[in-house]
Amino acid sequence: MRRAAAPLLAVTVALVLADSAVVTLALPDILRHLDTTVGEVAWVLISFNLVLGLCAVPVAVMFTRLRPRSFTAAGIAVFAASSAWCAVAPSIEVLIAARCVQALGGALALVGCLELLVAEYGERRGVAAWVTAGVIGTAAGPAAGGLLTGAFSWQAIFVVQVPFAVLAVPAALALHAVAAVAPDRHRPALRPNLTLALLSAALTAALFLLVLLLVEGWGHSPVTAALVVSVVPLAALAARPLARIFGPTPEVEVAVGCFLIAGGLAALALLPSSELAWTVAPQALVGLGLGLTVDRLTSQAMEMRFPRVEHAGWTIGARHVGVVVGLAILTPVFTADLQDAQVPAQEAIASLVLDAPLLPDNKIALAEALGRELTQQRGRIPDLHRAFVSADLDAGERLAAAELERDLDEQLERAATRAFRDSFLIGAALAVAALLTVIAPRRRTS
Repeated sequence: MRRAAAPLLAVTVALVLADSAVVTLALPDILRHLDTTVGEVAWVLISFNLVLGLCAVPVAVMFTRLRPRSFTAAGIAVFAASSAWCAVAPSIEVLIAARCVQALGGALALVGCLELLVAEYGERRGVAAWVTAGVIGTAAGPAAGGLLTGAFSWQAIFVVQVPFAVLAVPAALALHAVAAVAPDRHRPALRPNLTLALLSAALTAALFLLVLLLVEGWGHSPVTAALVVSVVPLAALAARPLARIFGPTPEVEVAVGCFLIAGGLAALALLPSSELAWTVAPQALVGLGLGLTVDRLTSQAMEMRFPRVEHAGWTIGARHVGVVVGLAILTPVFTADLQDAQVPAQEAIASLVLDAPLLPDNKIALAEALGRELTQQRGRIPDLHRAFVSADLDAGERLAAAELERDLDEQLERAATRAFRDSFLIGAALAVAALLTVIAPRRRTS
């Protein structure tokens, strides 16, 4: 067990940080299965990140005074149990409550795993393993969640985490580490933590809004969307080898990463159509930016600062509070834009129905059915297929109805693309704000 203990703890770090966004591609399914709204389902993300962000520093302070392995094992056990609770949640309220408990266990697990990995591997290698596992988990989370949702269900996302977490409990107990007394105490590194928070808020647009656009706006399956957004983790993994080739200084590397993220989000705001190919290049820019910034900023915030675990808590808090700020800013913006887009979309739908080559009575019946769907699905991008399935049309009109449905879907796709535009631009502005924290002149010390 001891030989496998450290890798299992690294996997646990990846799982916890993946959970900050792993349900992103499952949100549309959760929205329908639990019969909720876009605003409410966003709290499945917000609750986890908020609790993790607020608890990280207090938990880290506690770890400076307590035995790491016992509390790490306890945190992993809580994470495992609450993951199982998420999988069987019967309502959105229960799911949100379970996510809060999951985040509390995750905070204990993250901070404790750092101490145990350092005890096992040494300072430099242990911190590197912890940081790398976190970056991989953050980048791969949405795609992994989408594949599980498409292959099984959204509950599978939480089910698969349980055995890994259960195995990590004895792994934590197998390693030995004691709460170290730091030779000195350092203040938190303000600049890299602030940059991390702003970048995390910006990345919310790529990891959350893009998924909703692909699944809800453009009508793709979670598996298709997962394959599309896998561009981000693949680009993030390619970023580090590219950085080694060009050899920029850490400050230049982070500045370039912020610029790439801002450019990728701006490009997502200006998509010319709903063709999936148009999203690839912007996602690649975001992924490269992610790979150049998050691990570098985390290392800068922790390097030569003691107590180590306390500064790790600050980086966790900065990242996840940033996610919450991003969701808090972006969710009401795109929700309002969706509602604003409904009136012109309804007018376009009415015009297309009137122009369709259908009998007058069938036009009226179809228009009424479409009106009911639009009313019932208010606050989200509507799926109008049921209105066409329920329409009583003869064989001669079915072809015209199918063409009308395609035209309506294209109209809704255009409306959805426009509705997400402002939110992507706000995300780009947040990335520019992160860039300014990097290039701003440093105060000279005498």
